[in-house]
Amino acid sequence: MMYLRKANERGKVNFGWLESRHSFSFGHYYDAKHMGFSALRVINDDIVQAGRGFETHGHRDMEIISYVVSGALKHKDNTGNEYVVPAGDIQVMSAGRGIMHSEFNPSSEEPVNFLQIWIVPNEKGGTPGYTQKTFGSNAGSNEKLELLVSSDGKNGSLKIKQNASISRLTLKAQEVWQRNAEGQKGYLHIISGGAKASAKSTREVVELESGDAVGIYEDDNITLTASQDLIALWFDLPI
Repeated sequence: MMYLRKANERGKVNFGWLESRHSFSFGHYYDAKHMGFSALRVINDDIVQAGRGFETHGHRDMEIISYVVSGALKHKDNTGNEYVVPAGDIQVMSAGRGIMHSEFNPSSEEPVNFLQIWIVPNEKGGTPGYTQKTFGSNAGSNEKLELLVSSDGKNGSLKIKQNASISRLTLKAQEVWQRNAEGQKGYLHIISGGAKASAKSTREVVELESGDAVGIYEDDNITLTASQDLIALWFDLPI
């Protein structure tokens, strides 16, 4: 069995200054069939217009990851952090027992496109934390998978409070990639490009495009064949 989430079926919000696509039930968009996948609770594909953003608001007991696709995002919180997150950077905010923050597009001309990702932590409370790092592209490398976020911060990844990891997958057209769930669940979100995907548990082959996603369950695997140059996020998630 393979979980399939097509881009054009996601929740849609357009406030003029913000255009967003919700992979899972969020805010005014409620969908009982798509409430999350394992500990992965939110993937919002946000486009924020120049000079606009989210006013100060609060979070608690959530690991919030921002992946900037294009443009830049300015973060400010009540613990004293104030940083600009450019494309290529990953930001992790561990809300802990509670944090107030805002997110704005600092550009006066260009929109910012970023993925806002929420992962439910495996422990509540604690001191809020903030980390940010610039990661390189795998272009020209033999490594298809680049670890960005993990439970223990291995290989220079940013640490979160959950038995989960996020990696960036980079494939050239016609390259093949395979991954076993190995006692966990797996989730793939396409940022750009396209691919054909299949799982061991089903003979079905699905075509994936930008914004599409698939999930696999424990003891299953996924085979991906890029139909064009591809960038995606791969999540290893607890059962």
